[in-house]
Amino acid sequence: MRLTQYAHGGGCACKIPPGELETIVAGLARSTASAETSAVGGDQPVGDLLVGLDAGDDAAVVGLSDGLAVVATTDFFTPVVDDPYDWGRIAAANALSDVYAMGGRPVVALNLLAWPRDVLPFELATEVLRGGLAVANQAGCHVAGGHSVDDPEPKYGMAVTGVVRPDQVMRNDAGRPGLPLSLTKPLGIGVLNSRHKATGEVFPQAVETMATLNRDAARAAVQAGIRCATDVTGFGLLGHLYKLARASGVTAIVDSAAVPYLEGAREALRDGYVSGGTRRNLDWVAPWTDLSAVSTDEALLLADAQTSGGLLVAGEIPGAPVIGELVPRGEYAVVVR
Repeated sequence: MRLTQYAHGGGCACKIPPGELETIVAGLARSTASAETSAVGGDQPVGDLLVGLDAGDDAAVVGLSDGLAVVATTDFFTPVVDDPYDWGRIAAANALSDVYAMGGRPVVALNLLAWPRDVLPFELATEVLRGGLAVANQAGCHVAGGHSVDDPEPKYGMAVTGVVRPDQVMRNDAGRPGLPLSLTKPLGIGVLNSRHKATGEVFPQAVETMATLNRDAARAAVQAGIRCATDVTGFGLLGHLYKLARASGVTAIVDSAAVPYLEGAREALRDGYVSGGTRRNLDWVAPWTDLSAVSTDEALLLADAQTSGGLLVAGEIPGAPVIGELVPRGEYAVVVR
């Protein structure tokens, strides 16, 4: 059974568009738990909120002590590939990535499963969960239950809790002029997934890229003293880079010729396999991005909605190509050359 045919979108391309999402959460950016609980005589929150919604980071971080902070995140989506085991692997790697993007280490995860119980056999759901467990085990992360609902569309992901040292947190607003930009996974996942959904053709290079943990890249970044990073998922490279540049008050320069792509990505673009999410990403960043030096096709690839993409870090780490740099803020938040 082709799981991708039971969903209107696929993977992180089914996210609510970034512009619409920012409208939804406007006014909710800062936690007021201390004031509210005090006013009603409730308990004070445990720890300080170090990272919340303010800069659009990948996860929340709460400091518990000088040497320990908790990282909390959740991520789930509709089928991105037809194979249920691979979908589980990819969804788990994607959820765990948010912890890695903050410089943390995942500790425990809870499954989130929505399943059309009268349409798809439960044997497929078991395979999805088995794939998620395999990747969590690889990450050294416990999986302890979760939650399931009957839903017209299948969806799977995880709620993940991790830990990080407060002085090693990587975040969107820590970028500074003069820092290089490195990307740890190639782009093109979105257009290949769109082709897979439309034709059934399997792209092993895309599957393995999505199922690969960002653990090693995160460790290398933390060890290198990097404090500014994000992962590249549904909003594409341009969308996540725009959020980083905006939060840090800098301009990001992208060398389009240095950006790596998966084999077959340009052919998939040429043949029209571009998701609606990718086009919405480009529409969102266009007012703040100088794209005059590249074609529309190149811009679409840079905005391609990734699922379980790599880390984008403000610094250099082994094995990751440098694709640009941060400079003092100019007319645009992002400039593509």
